[in-house]
Amino acid sequence: MLKQRVITACVLALIALWVVLKLPAVGFGAVLLVVLLLCAWEWADLAGLTQPRDRWLYGGLVLALTLAVWPLTGRAAFMTGLMVLAFVAWCGVLVWLWRYAERPERQDRPRVVGAAGVAALAAAWAALMGLRNEFGPGHVLFLLMLIWVADIGAYFAGRRWGRRKLAPTISPGKTWEGVWGAAAATLLFALIGAAVLGVGSRWPGFVVVCMVTVGFSIVGDLFESMLKRQRGVKDSGSLLPGHGGALDRLDSLIAAAPVFLLGWHGLAG
Repeated sequence: MLKQRVITACVLALIALWVVLKLPAVGFGAVLLVVLLLCAWEWADLAGLTQPRDRWLYGGLVLALTLAVWPLTGRAAFMTGLMVLAFVAWCGVLVWLWRYAERPERQDRPRVVGAAGVAALAAAWAALMGLRNEFGPGHVLFLLMLIWVADIGAYFAGRRWGRRKLAPTISPGKTWEGVWGAAAATLLFALIGAAVLGVGSRWPGFVVVCMVTVGFSIVGDLFESMLKRQRGVKDSGSLLPGHGGALDRLDSLIAAAPVFLLGWHGLAG
């Protein structure tokens, strides 16, 4: 299983590198939109929309909202306001997770889960487009690598030292030791990134932004785990060998992207 996961991850990483670094902005946005529509298809199922017609309509709603936002992704003031709303919403997800952990037998309303998915996917797409438009492909690549590095740190630290469960009623496999492993990997990578991206004297703030971003990536991961637990499924889909569905691979990035862009807006001042 690990070998299959590694092979799939390497292939996906190479594709992501090509899309981020080689495609123009329109091409990048189009490919990103297709990927997030795959996530929308899976999120619709987690929201209880099992009929293909309903899932197509759900994807159409995500598509319509994204296309409506597309012309505005180059406006810094609009993007900052949108990212603030997304950040507040993800803070609300923390409360959502805490409530579920206290009462794991509860089932959220499908409409609430569906609405959360539309908002989360559209905001993530806008954040990645805004990050590329305002700061360049290198910053998008750094964000992707930041999430990958944190995920690898969490995985190996959790396997080696994992003892204390992070959220046993939501995702029993995650541990606090895994969180500390992700934090250590993030700190090291953020310091390297500060030098490569030329952050200069703003490096302490940059490191904080990276740490907070990874913290919310964990929230995104837990949020999807909670939705899967409510639906009684292990994976959101079977698109990616060894990894499950598209949403299983992008849940962390979906939550992290708005936080990272908002942080960069703060650093840019």
